[in-house]
Amino acid sequence: MNSSITSIAVKDLDLKDVDLLQQHAGMVQLLLIYNNDCLGCTGRAIPLAYDFQLQFPDIKVAAIHSDFTNREGTKENIKSIFTSGEIPFPIYIDQHHQVYDQFNAEGTPQWLLITATGELYRSIFGSQDNAKNRLFYALESLVDPS
Repeated sequence: MNSSITSIAVKDLDLKDVDLLQQHAGMVQLLLIYNNDCLGCTGRAIPLAYDFQLQFPDIKVAAIHSDFTNREGTKENIKSIFTSGEIPFPIYIDQHHQVYDQFNAEGTPQWLLITATGELYRSIFGSQDNAKNRLFYALESLVDPS
């Protein structure tokens, strides 16, 4: 099931091009594809991503806001979902939902677990307990929790 990825092209919140595969080469990455209008994303998945970042400090956690028609992410509306106004991990913008399509996402939230060598290790849809448990065990098999 593992497949090599050549790049993950996104924009940062200032709309500069970023390739997450290059930027975090050699690191295990947990990427959350989400959209601000998805309540499961903002209510469960983003806090879960933050929890995983605390539990697994050796992985790189980032979120990717997939843009859909009339549901585009801007620096302002992305920051607005955080009550503190502080973003706890990097968030990128997936214009025209290209990354969403690249990984055949089933919807949002979609989790991508990428190995340090750039292989797609797991792709898990959802924010319910079964997705959370599957993610935890997959992360645990790749890295030791602190």
